[in-house]
Amino acid sequence: MKLITEDESRQARATVAGILMCSSSPERWLPGAFVQAVCYRGIRQDSNYQIDAQAITGSLDKQVAAAMVFVRWNMQVAARKAPGRVDVPQFSLRAVFEAIVNAVAHRDYAVYGSKIRLFLFADRLEPYSPDPLPNSVTVDSLELRQSTRNELLTTLLAKCSVEDPAGDISRQYLMEKRGDGVSIIFRKSRELSGLRPEYRAIDDAEVLLTIHAARLPR
Repeated sequence: MKLITEDESRQARATVAGILMCSSSPERWLPGAFVQAVCYRGIRQDSNYQIDAQAITGSLDKQVAAAMVFVRWNMQVAARKAPGRVDVPQFSLRAVFEAIVNAVAHRDYAVYGSKIRLFLFADRLEPYSPDPLPNSVTVDSLELRQSTRNELLTTLLAKCSVEDPAGDISRQYLMEKRGDGVSIIFRKSRELSGLRPEYRAIDDAEVLLTIHAARLPR
């Protein structure tokens, strides 16, 4: 599975993928190999209005699961009667799941000290992924193109099953390698909020995704 290789002295060493997939603390060897998650009260990134903050570590599958718990715990969920109770969340958890998996799978782990940042506001969710877009992909072509920076990681993540007792994610494995993740993010988010998510490249160093929150019924 290419999790271990031999160095020049023929000593067995973990590969980068081995550290990311099998270590409980990958940031010990790869600083920044974690998710910094912060929830703010309001719409501004201001530490005075910080509600919750976590440094989410562990193997990549554990990081995805913990980041989903963070969003579930901190986002607002309203309800309406139609005629029974129907929950209306701020964000589509299927879209959030695809966004987080894409961030951990496709980020550039060679960027020293740069971490995934996940910011939750009253009106939006913003995952920042530390990487330039691979090959000739642009923010305008993300929905239509498929390009994988970390082929081994995506192969390994495709072997990791998803715990989804509530049926919010509808995935059996973390990745299915069909190239439909971005289109799912766009479709599911727009169905819920009526607004199209937005990708933005920042200084050829980070990719920012903005998922707009749904307007909740009173």
